[in-house]
Amino acid sequence: QVQLVESGGGSVQAGGSLRLSCAYSASTRCMGWFRQAAGKEREGVATINTRFDNPYYADSVKGRFTISRDNAKKMLFLQMSSLKPEDTAMYYCAADPNVVGWLCPFSDYNSRGQGTQVTVSS
Repeated sequence: QVQLVESGGGSVQAGGSLRLSCAYSASTRCMGWFRQAAGKEREGVATINTRFDNPYYADSVKGRFTISRDNAKKMLFLQMSSLKPEDTAMYYCAADPNVVGWLCPFSDYNSRGQGTQVTVSS
């Protein structure tokens, strides 16, 4: 399994920005960010096909979040802007060598980090 460690979470006011980082031990074709709010199911936020660098976003974050990576540094990022209270959640980065696709799906990736908390206040 891929080792993943997230950082960069925190508390911000609505409209603010945060940049999440994820250090990974190995790249896989599909990598991504997921989140889970208290009392809710985990949901996909953004994925990236690391061969073609094409991203895929959940409708709820499209236009506000940007996923990127620096493979030389083995880092995955999630730039979050125009944050809303409903973005409050624990955010996880994920990887799975068995997940493939031109647009990487929000499937059940077998490696996840411990998460980093994002709290957005109104």
